[in-house]
Amino acid sequence: MKKRKILFVCLLFLCFYSELAKAQRVDEIRKALLNPKTDKVLVVAHRGFWRCNAPENSLAAIDSAIQAKIDMVELDIYKTKDGHPVLLHDGTVDRTTDGKGSVSDMTLAEVKQLHLRDKEGNLTNHRIPTLEEALLKAKGNIMVNLDKAYDIFDDVYRIIEKTGTANLIVMKSDRPAGEVKRDLGAYLDKIIYMPVVGIDRPDAERYVKDYWKQLRPVAFELCYADPASNMPLKIKKILLRKSLCWYNTLWASLAGGHDDEAARKDPDKSYGVLIEEYRARILQTDDPIYLLNYLRSKGLHD
Repeated sequence: MKKRKILFVCLLFLCFYSELAKAQRVDEIRKALLNPKTDKVLVVAHRGFWRCNAPENSLAAIDSAIQAKIDMVELDIYKTKDGHPVLLHDGTVDRTTDGKGSVSDMTLAEVKQLHLRDKEGNLTNHRIPTLEEALLKAKGNIMVNLDKAYDIFDDVYRIIEKTGTANLIVMKSDRPAGEVKRDLGAYLDKIIYMPVVGIDRPDAERYVKDYWKQLRPVAFELCYADPASNMPLKIKKILLRKSLCWYNTLWASLAGGHDDEAARKDPDKSYGVLIEEYRARILQTDDPIYLLNYLRSKGLHD
C-alpha cells in the first residue's frame, strides 16, 4: 500500500511538472513575440506541420508541430451551416477531403463524415477538426495564428473564451486600422492582433506608420514580390524596436524570392537575408524543421 501511495504521489508530481513546463514554454514564446527588441526568430508552421504526412489543418498537423517544438501554427477557419468554426483552408472541401461542396452549406455532422487527404492527395483516417478541438490540442503547448477568421470572429472568440486560450491567439487580417478598431475593438485588449500588409503598395510607408499610430501592433505580416524592392529596408527602419516583422517563406512571390525552395539551395541568401537585412523575427514556413535547424545553427532559436 505504501509503495502505491509513493507511486501515486510521484505520478501526480510528474503530471504537475509536465503541465508547468508546457505553460512556461507558451509564456516564453509569447514573451519573445511581445518583445520588439528580441533577437530570437519565431517559427510558424503554415496550416500546421503538414509535410510530416499529416493533412493540413488537422489535429495531427498541430500535434506534429508541438512535438517538433515549433513556436506557432497558422490555421484557417470557416464556419459550418449550423454555426461551428472548423479548420479548413479553401472554403470548399473538394481539394482536402473525399467530399464536395462548400463547408457553409454543410452541418458539422456532415463535415465530420469526411476524410482528410495528405499532401500527396491520399485519403487518411483524419477528420476536419473543430476550432475547439484545435485550441484544446494547442493549449499550453503552442501559439496559434488564426487566418480567415475576421468575419466570424464573434463566433471564434466564444470558442477562445470557452477553451481559455486567449493567451495563445494571434489574430490577423488585411483590413485597414479603422475597420479593425470598429469591428474588433471589443477584443483588441484580449488577443494579439496583427495586420497583413502588402508592402509593394505605393503608400506602404504611410500605411504602416498610420497603422502603428492607431493600433501599435505587436507585429506586422509583410508581403512583397519584387526581389529588387527597397521597401523591406524602409519598413524595417519604421518598425525598428517598435513591432516585429513577420515574413512568409511559403513561395517566392510573398518574400521577394526568399522562400523555402530557395533556402534549400542557400539558406543564408533566403532566410538569412530576411533575418539579417530586413530584421525578420517571425517566419512562416512550409518547411519548419529545416528552418529550425538553420536558426539553431545561428544561435537564433533554442
